[in-house]
Amino acid sequence: MTMHTTGTRQQWLKARIDLLAAEKELTRRSDELAQQRQRLPWVRLDKDYRFDTDTGTATLAHLFRGRSQLLVYHFMFGPDYSAGCPSCAAIADGFNGFAVHLENHDVSLAAVSRAPLAKLQAFKRRMGWTFSWASSFGSDFNTDFSVMFTPEQQSAGIEYNYRKAPASAQVVESKQVQERTRSDGENPVAQVSKQAGTDPATFLRDLPGMSAFALDDGVVYHTYSTYARGLDGLWGAYQWLDRAPLGRNEHGFWWRHHDKYGAEAAKVA
Repeated sequence: MTMHTTGTRQQWLKARIDLLAAEKELTRRSDELAQQRQRLPWVRLDKDYRFDTDTGTATLAHLFRGRSQLLVYHFMFGPDYSAGCPSCAAIADGFNGFAVHLENHDVSLAAVSRAPLAKLQAFKRRMGWTFSWASSFGSDFNTDFSVMFTPEQQSAGIEYNYRKAPASAQVVESKQVQERTRSDGENPVAQVSKQAGTDPATFLRDLPGMSAFALDDGVVYHTYSTYARGLDGLWGAYQWLDRAPLGRNEHGFWWRHHDKYGAEAAKVA
């Protein structure tokens, strides 16, 4: 028997109408926040960032691909990873579907990671992705946009999501994983770094985020960046889970690269 509250259709309808009022309030507030984002001052970028892409070396302006707006997802895939971060991959699984809609609204979408292009291309083929993915290997881009940190910065406490905090705590927060240790002694950060093929310290040198840019009269401007829980709205699966009967219902680290679900069960069998 279910342990959840049950009731009549009339009781459900009354509670649902009360919830609808709160949902509408949240929607209106979300609209207001979107307008507030758009009123942020634009910051001119004069640094000559260089990227490796499928079509050769590119500048940040080239990533716009003829459009006036660019959205960049800072994908956690460091040079020493053997695979992309699984939570970043879960977010990126949605890019193929909506990138074409953005493109037809004068917005280009690109992922950017520090791993060399060959690694990104191989993982992209494995995942079956077609969206634009550029390598910032050897560039200051990730450092300048607060998604890459040196071992020295990790030791001192990093500046991430507009505040100073230890790297490990920020990663756990950004991925919505509770701080707990499994029976085998492996914590969530160790679990996720293992899927990326690296150790926790190396894994934590890269963190997730997204940044927005505008191209106006040949000049690139930085308009917005968000990190950690600010990425929740981009995570399509979470938006569905938030509407499921048990919500996110998370117990430790659970997500995988989409081609790895069931792999652990198969090994046991």
